[in-house]
Amino acid sequence: MALVLGIDSSTQSCKALLVDAATGQIIDEGRASHPGGTEVDPQAWIDALETATAGLLERADAVSIAGQQHGMVAVDAAGEVVRPALLWNDTRSAQAARDLNAELGGESAAVDATGSVYLASITATKMRWMRDNEPENAARTHAVMLPHDYLTWHLLGRTRMVSDHGDASGTGYYSTRDRAWRPELAALALGHEVELPELLAANGIAGRTAEGVIVAAGTGDNAAAALGLNLAAGDVSVSIGTSGVAAASVKNSVHDPSGLVTGFADATGAYLPLSCTLNGARVLEFGRRILGVEWDEFDALALAAQPGSSGVTLQPYLDGERTPNRPEARGVIAGLTSSTTREEFARATVEGLLCSMDDAVTALVEATGVPAQRILLIGGGARSAAVREIAPEIFGVDVVVPEPAEYVALGAARQAAWALSGAAQPPQWDTAGSASRRTPKNVDVAQRYATLREATAGW
Repeated sequence: MALVLGIDSSTQSCKALLVDAATGQIIDEGRASHPGGTEVDPQAWIDALETATAGLLERADAVSIAGQQHGMVAVDAAGEVVRPALLWNDTRSAQAARDLNAELGGESAAVDATGSVYLASITATKMRWMRDNEPENAARTHAVMLPHDYLTWHLLGRTRMVSDHGDASGTGYYSTRDRAWRPELAALALGHEVELPELLAANGIAGRTAEGVIVAAGTGDNAAAALGLNLAAGDVSVSIGTSGVAAASVKNSVHDPSGLVTGFADATGAYLPLSCTLNGARVLEFGRRILGVEWDEFDALALAAQPGSSGVTLQPYLDGERTPNRPEARGVIAGLTSSTTREEFARATVEGLLCSMDDAVTALVEATGVPAQRILLIGGGARSAAVREIAPEIFGVDVVVPEPAEYVALGAARQAAWALSGAAQPPQWDTAGSASRRTPKNVDVAQRYATLREATAGW
């Protein structure tokens, strides 16, 4: 039996799955925590990697690493880290993002060049921040890697720097249209030319570990999750975590002038446009906390109310919003009466969250021109019975809830199996889940939500 190891090096932790390369069956697993904060010494990732893969890596025939996107790992000519890595969630580069958008000729020009508007999360903006605020570190920087690149480099004994198109597409110096680095944009950000990793095909082999284990190209976490879910044409994954992410697999590069959809590449040679919201499962936590109940009771309350919550509508922009782009927005609730019940409030909370995610799906559909035929509902929020039950009437298409799993690590394992096989396509693994459910879209809920959303624009 050939075994492959898939690694998810996320913001919070390192998770490793040892998997049967033929079937996708999980054989063994490991985990280790990462330190908190928005900047991290990359040595902490190496330490966690070694802990999580202890007893697993030596059993694998191939390994692949999926990492948190956008982080900046700057190294000097000797390969030493210049400063702690700046992570995707470090917002100190917000002004740098505005500057780079302007220097390229505006947000539309940035989208045309790279597939995405420059935001504080994008790697290039962190390079610009370093240029402006730490010029000595910027001058020392010889090469820049993404977190997954850095860990792959470590596995290879620091002999070869490689990346893949999926993770590279989130840097701000990669062209999704040309599927190539834009080194002049990296130089614009940092202030001088910089070495970038060699780009490998999705099933490419970077090399071998000292023990002879094949090392695949690796990828970013969102691309790995799509690979783990076996996302197909017409599928949209809707992940309800701390934030919300809607993603679809399409054949052509996406350049959304509104900036709501980021046009990333995926880990198969196609593209993975994403639309994100700032408020995901925290909306459910807000409703549960306000009602003072545990999760089971919250779900029971929500499911006891009639669809539409008797007119109660929640706009769940609790901490600003990204889709639509309203960073200063706050949550709004409308339709309350003296007879509004706890059950109606609970259901309105769930409906509001799902309507927000439907906005993200709609943005994807409009940007790609590919209708959503099936929603794959994942993330912590999908554990809510109320979310699972109510989702079909909000999305109005087939909804499937895959079994809870570490889909990023599983996708990395699938990529490793693909590299190991040398085949033209990744191996076909079954993704178990709930039966597909579809109900007609609740037009009344959708219309009331849209009315509230437009009425509060500019608040």
